[in-house]
Amino acid sequence: MERILTVTNLRTYFETGRGTVRAVDGVDISLDRGHTLGIVGESGCGKTVLALSIMRLIPEPPGRILSGEVILQGVNLLALDPRAMRSIRGKEISMIFQEPMNSLNPVLTVGDQIGESIRLHQGIGPREAAGRAREMLELVGMPSAVERLDQYPHQMSGGMRQRVMIAMALACSPKLMLADEPTTALDVTIQAQILELLEEMKRKAGTSIMLITHDLGVIAESAQHMAVMYAGTIVEYGTVSEVLADPLHPYTQGLMESTPDHINGSSKKRDRLSVIPGTVPNLYSLPPGCSFQERCAFVMPVCREQHPGVTERMHGRNVRCWKYS
Repeated sequence: MERILTVTNLRTYFETGRGTVRAVDGVDISLDRGHTLGIVGESGCGKTVLALSIMRLIPEPPGRILSGEVILQGVNLLALDPRAMRSIRGKEISMIFQEPMNSLNPVLTVGDQIGESIRLHQGIGPREAAGRAREMLELVGMPSAVERLDQYPHQMSGGMRQRVMIAMALACSPKLMLADEPTTALDVTIQAQILELLEEMKRKAGTSIMLITHDLGVIAESAQHMAVMYAGTIVEYGTVSEVLADPLHPYTQGLMESTPDHINGSSKKRDRLSVIPGTVPNLYSLPPGCSFQERCAFVMPVCREQHPGVTERMHGRNVRCWKYS
């Protein structure tokens, strides 16, 4: 398979009045052409910051990317100057942001917003860009696409705004698309339509997708590989079928125990869903050792002293836990 994206030892910290937040702390991931990588974890674990770091959209200050490499088809995005990065952002790599109403410009029509990226990266005139914008809205299944071009975001439903975001992200046929919670706050029917739309775009254009979500059901339906993120680090990585059938990290096991049985096809029936005890640690002052130690049923003395390294259980199946060292 052709490797589209390789992220190595990525660290993104934020300096605040309360201390340093290690939002992304040594992340390694990879993604092949035409595949979907699911990033799953609780709110606040660093999923969105990971995507913004790949896009080079971290506000500096207070944030800064301390180290690492983000290789997109042989090019290290972190080594590019701002002008070169702008030429790639939107053309080679694009992002669907979590909340369309906060991401779309409220004073520009939908047609203008989609057309802006097309004019910038493809060097075409306004009339041709408007025609291309209409084609993109039709492609993502927008009803009455011609009329929608002259509407503003507040005149559309949540599902329509999400389709606009996808149309903008796909307008220049990017090699990689980062989708940050693309189905959040949408009803179940619209969620299914959006996921099917992303899958169709992947099949037609060969676009690779990094899908960020807290929903294991979405991962099970849409992704080939998955990474489980906790407190800024990847604690487990592998194919979706392997991880859901046999979760290794105690955090992944807790996530699986707190989801319905149909997610992993297990024959085990539970009267009640389990709850992971405790709360996510304060990222301002992470404890020494494993960040999951206070919530883990298998904690050992070494867990409180040293941060666990990555253990490869089998080819492409990694876990960060002292149980497997």
